[in-house]
Amino acid sequence: MQLVNPDVATNVTEQAVVFITGSRYEAIPDAALAIARRCILDTAGLYAAGLDEPSTAIVVAMAKDDGGRPDSFLLGAGDTRVPAQVAARALGIAAHAHDFDDTQVSHDPAHVYGLLTHPTTAPLSATIVMCDKLGIDDGRRFLAAFATGFEVSCKISEWMKPDHYLRGHHSSGTVATFGAAASAAWLLGLDAQKTACALGIAASMAAGIRCNFGTMSKPWHVGRASENGVMAALMAERGFTADPEALDGRWGFARVLAGGFSADKIAEGFGNTWSIVDPGVSIKPYPSGILTHQAMDMVLKVVREHDVAPDSVARIDFFAGDNILNPIRYPIAANALQAKFSMAALIAMLVLYREAGLPQFRDEVVTSAEFQAMQHRVTTAVDPAINAQGFDLIRSRVEITLKNGEVLKADADTRYRGGPQLPLSQADLEAKFRACASAAPASLQDEIIAAVAALPEAGALARLRGALAALPPIV
Repeated sequence: MQLVNPDVATNVTEQAVVFITGSRYEAIPDAALAIARRCILDTAGLYAAGLDEPSTAIVVAMAKDDGGRPDSFLLGAGDTRVPAQVAARALGIAAHAHDFDDTQVSHDPAHVYGLLTHPTTAPLSATIVMCDKLGIDDGRRFLAAFATGFEVSCKISEWMKPDHYLRGHHSSGTVATFGAAASAAWLLGLDAQKTACALGIAASMAAGIRCNFGTMSKPWHVGRASENGVMAALMAERGFTADPEALDGRWGFARVLAGGFSADKIAEGFGNTWSIVDPGVSIKPYPSGILTHQAMDMVLKVVREHDVAPDSVARIDFFAGDNILNPIRYPIAANALQAKFSMAALIAMLVLYREAGLPQFRDEVVTSAEFQAMQHRVTTAVDPAINAQGFDLIRSRVEITLKNGEVLKADADTRYRGGPQLPLSQADLEAKFRACASAAPASLQDEIIAAVAALPEAGALARLRGALAALPPIV
């Protein structure tokens, strides 16, 4: 991968501005729109699921108490309406609260696998609240704004050096800010100069560090990306200025936070291929870090095929590369948030319950004596042979030693359910949505599914927005 010399000018900001201001619904491929609807339905379910998380409840309660201009509905707060950026914050944190939202894909061996963004939440949240604020009910404009922000976020993430993530930045809190800003700027109809300023403002607001994985602050990263993108566009609309090339140059976003861009990637351009289609997006089957999913499918398959009873397990040895075991960082999970980033917890969950859905990611489950005991039977270790194969794919293996001395061994499939190679069926996607939205009446679930499917038909956006606003209040 050829890296851009910091002394050589790049034009990523200019490319992004030209793409955003020139984006049109008619130019978006049908395949991109079809996948966009899948992402929207998936995230709508996660808005609902996030309402039962304390992190969402805190943010929603604070927003309701603070009040403000009634731009948009406040998720989980009944008839309460708040400023657009505050509404985006609540949507963003709710969608990421369970770490169940979709993930960006890369097939580039030089771009360490898994170090990309959760691409839907921030631009979708920004698009929903800005359409509400501006009184936009045109489903075509809604889809175009969302797809535009999705593309901007993904391309910036694809083009940056993987060092961004390896340094400890969380791209779903940093790069996603640009996606939200792009969607909001497009809906506001900002000209090139103001769109460049919106991206520049966003560059100074983008933040998120990986030490907060396993705490409420991880979903806060995405909530703030949603909020800050909206705020950046609204500030730019009023004339607030920023460097018009803030993604580029020695002191620009990419150089400062990632060490630069890939020269060959920049030549791809925005929208020539749409990232939502190629390389694609993955919709998660498990509410945990995407890096764990191949291993989880592997363990679940062994447990089911050999009918492994929990009390028959003596020990479990899990071997993987640094690209799993560094970010999935908790040796033993003390609570449900940590369990999302603990191989011991995820393996224990599958051995004990043979499933790992929202009901299993509860503090009362993870802190139980049975669960803690099973976690302590799991050891994890870096396998030098796996590391030597490179970090472009997620590779792992497991050895389950039973009390009778039998050892069950397996290697993970480098593909994973929900990814472009093994996508969830529409039935599976709707089943995930209903599981996430189970606290809502079945009629409201039906309405959301139907409204998303009907986009961009007349009235579909209003139906979707109304259904989301009608989700059971938590404050």
